Amino acid sequence: MNIGERIKNLRLNRNFKATQFAKDVGISRVYLNEIERGNKIPTIETLQKICDALGITFSEFFSTGENTINPEYLELIDNAKVLTHKQLKILNEFLKALKEKNDNV
Repeated sequence: MNIGERIKNLRLNRNFKATQFAKDVGISRVYLNEIERGNKIPTIETLQKICDALGITFSEFFSTGENTINPEYLELIDNAKVLTHKQLKILNEFLKALKEKNDNV
């Protein structure tokens, strides 16, 4: 699987529409389409923005192992699949706030 296919699979698994996802990443829909079809390779900076929008790290993006994700994270992902894009953004902000609180403890 190439980078573009991986991005598309991860995006679709999260039920993200291409147009909104491209907007969230800060790229055009056309450019996202070119990446997903394997015609373009994103820069490291763009790939980082894509990973951020997907809610994953570089390590998770390039991971191919079946057992690399904690089951509790998988449950979070399953629960998040039914949320709207706006609800996902709110959840992400909440999680960031929790992380910041834990980092400051």
